[in-house]
Amino acid sequence: MAEKLTFQYDRDADILYINKLDPYPEQESEELGDEVVARLNPSTGEVESVEVLFFSTRLLRQDLFELPISAEMHLAGGR
Repeated sequence: MAEKLTFQYDRDADILYINKLDPYPEQESEELGDEVVARLNPSTGEVESVEVLFFSTRLLRQDLFELPISAEMHLAGGR
């Protein structure tokens, strides 16, 4: 069963967290560029979380904000 995405914003650190599951110490981190960090499953290399640093400043930019990640999206609940 696919995990639901959760979004959390830390205003003090100005970081947007996008999680499939809660972070855990064994996850590996990889800088994806443009101040975006992926947290990976140490066994499979699957992206489990993404951290977008300096998120509020990105909203003020005129250019399109894209994450360097592909995703399959489905409605939760099997619809």
